[in-house]
Amino acid sequence: MTSQRQGNQTSVTEFILLGFGDLPGLQVPLFLLFLVIYLVTMVGNILVIVLVVADRHLHTPMYFFLCNLSCLEICYSSTLLLQLLAGLLTGDWTISFTGCLTQFYFFGALAGSECLLLSVMSYDRYLAICNPLHYAARMSGRSCLQLALGSWIGGFIACGITTVSISQLTFCGPNSIDHFFCDFIPLVKLSCNDPLLMDMLAFTVALIVLLVPFVLTLGSYICILRTILRIRSTIGRQKAFSTCSSHLIVVSIYYGALLIAYMFPTTDLLSDFKKVLSVSYTILTPLVNPLIYALRNREVQEALCKACRELRT
Repeated sequence: MTSQRQGNQTSVTEFILLGFGDLPGLQVPLFLLFLVIYLVTMVGNILVIVLVVADRHLHTPMYFFLCNLSCLEICYSSTLLLQLLAGLLTGDWTISFTGCLTQFYFFGALAGSECLLLSVMSYDRYLAICNPLHYAARMSGRSCLQLALGSWIGGFIACGITTVSISQLTFCGPNSIDHFFCDFIPLVKLSCNDPLLMDMLAFTVALIVLLVPFVLTLGSYICILRTILRIRSTIGRQKAFSTCSSHLIVVSIYYGALLIAYMFPTTDLLSDFKKVLSVSYTILTPLVNPLIYALRNREVQEALCKACRELRT
């Protein structure tokens, strides 16, 4: 292929995504499956946003952050699933160099923002359970807005630096990405640059964007657990734990898949397993998040029932 990007010596002008391209007999079932998942994800997260905005009882820091999380999930799913659905429908798995970088940028930025937002949500639960007397002062409307904006901006800045670094790599072939989207590790493996440099870059990015928020989240929950265990009343312990159980489930699912996918070395044995994990944190997590919060949260259930009654009348 002739280069369209002489500035960074790129000879590859397009990539081929191999994630589901080797399953020709399953293209239609997979398309229908992912279409249903996408639609349910959109409806579920939009419903959470509408409930939080419409019900004044949900105008609290916890639900403000949940609303931001649902916005992230909507953008996150659209970034990946629309391209995947187009490939399954048309059978065309090619993506331009610019399109691949664009998809990676928004995927990475939104994933980084979600990691930061989940750590902010764990901090919110830490204050509510471990330091309730200072909760109102530290979680004022201005503070919540700053924390949410910081999560969004932090993810986009971090991934912007990474995307610029990738754009300067030399891609001289092959151009087949062994994944269903333009992810970091499969993409940099195609570069002709020093693999040791790429491994260091991958580890550094994962350390900053993934591990640091994870450690902050883990620290918050250690403090929360210690505080809950000090509560003498069984009912009191159950009530305190119920306020953070939904978030803990979401964090466990999301970080469990991400840590294995990005912090462990990619071998031939783990390659297919990591692709399955990628489906978990890119496609299934945005689907189950609103279900987890809706099914396990009494206030959300009450808001949903109230909205249904108002619709009937």
